[in-house]
Amino acid sequence: MSYFKVTDWEAAYTNGAYIVDGDQWPAAWVEPAKSFRDRSTAAGCAKLDLVYGPAERNRFDLFLPESQPKGLVVFVHGGYWLQLDKSYWSHLAAGSIAAGYAVAIPSYTLCPDNSIGGIGKEIAAAITAAADLVEGPIVLTGHSAGGQLVARMMTTTSPLGETVLKRIRHVLAISGVHDLRPLMRRKMNRELRIDDAEARAESPALLEPIDGIRLTCWVGGAERAEFIRLNALLANIWIGLGASTAAVIEPDKHHYSVLAGLMDAAHPLTRTLLAE
Repeated sequence: MSYFKVTDWEAAYTNGAYIVDGDQWPAAWVEPAKSFRDRSTAAGCAKLDLVYGPAERNRFDLFLPESQPKGLVVFVHGGYWLQLDKSYWSHLAAGSIAAGYAVAIPSYTLCPDNSIGGIGKEIAAAITAAADLVEGPIVLTGHSAGGQLVARMMTTTSPLGETVLKRIRHVLAISGVHDLRPLMRRKMNRELRIDDAEARAESPALLEPIDGIRLTCWVGGAERAEFIRLNALLANIWIGLGASTAAVIEPDKHHYSVLAGLMDAAHPLTRTLLAE
């Protein structure tokens, strides 16, 4: 019989150091994201820096297809709630745009100037603001910390209002950090400031899903073991609480390359995201 125990919490949740040429991310996304924004703006298909709240980073970009949108996709970025903004991810809208959907990508106030619970409230405000601009069903997706945030929207203590919740058709969490308690053991918690109360209030794996939710948890097969574990964990727990869930491991993809499928309407990741 084999037993497993995490002995190095920093290593367990560190990604780039364990990927060949991992130090190229997130910088590798800057130019393709900018090029996508420039092309979309030139085509009249982008509305940038739309305001959804009073804070400086309460802004989102909205990318539109050439015809009437079939619905709205909201992508929430990662960075351990400590880094990055909406400008790194614009190109990931390409697959959904090609399939006829509008895509909103918000920034949010980072820790330590905010709490993870506070970020969740900002994301709810961003989703609501985008939903006011685009009719039809809503699909949520997010990566890493963003995976936690979109799953959090679908819990019985969601900061989203009932009208928006009823429009959400599917949530796809990519490499989500669905249990915050392990991060309390990391040095970054000096900035995150997660305590037991916030971990229990904001960890999707410790919360109940709303009725009728459909959740897909997606992770790369070459990711750190903890991300693969958390991917399966949330899907498994929410099945037992009445949700329809699926857990997918995409072979050979690491924590960053796992996002590439969002650029292609025909890729299984985008097809799963938009499936009715």
